[in-house]
Amino acid sequence: MTPPAPSPSVDTTAAASVVYEPGVTRRLIVPRLGVDAPVLSIEAPGGVLTPPSDPQTIGVWAAGAQPGDATGSALVVGHTVHTGGGALDDLETMRAGDPVRFEDGGSTLAYRVSDVQVYSKGTIASDAQQLFSQSVPGRLVILTCEDWDGTGYLSNVVVTADPVG
Repeated sequence: MTPPAPSPSVDTTAAASVVYEPGVTRRLIVPRLGVDAPVLSIEAPGGVLTPPSDPQTIGVWAAGAQPGDATGSALVVGHTVHTGGGALDDLETMRAGDPVRFEDGGSTLAYRVSDVQVYSKGTIASDAQQLFSQSVPGRLVILTCEDWDGTGYLSNVVVTADPVG
């Protein structure tokens, strides 16, 4: 399945299309950022993967690979807020080797960051097939907005993390 193509200008005020999962408890833990955030499954209507509206909640693309899958990029998205308070504020400060954990109903999946890239809104599409591939060995791909100019975000941060062990 081809992942959604990123939109050059994503409306981050739009409501995410959340997939209801009764009894499912998942969290993304990013020690470098002090993040321990709940995770919801989200859809990508019209090819736009919009994070949950609560800036402290993360979304994972329901139609793609999931954390822990042997194959594919598990696309994990969240907000950054230019005044602070977004779960993925300062995602661009992540470094190769940083740990990331994904908790899923009592089991913990450990990852290590392998790559951090900042893409302008117009250029992320050129690497989309590789970044969001569903045929690579299982990994997390964490995305958020970056570079607030006073009216909108000019770029996206993309962090790739590979499973440990």
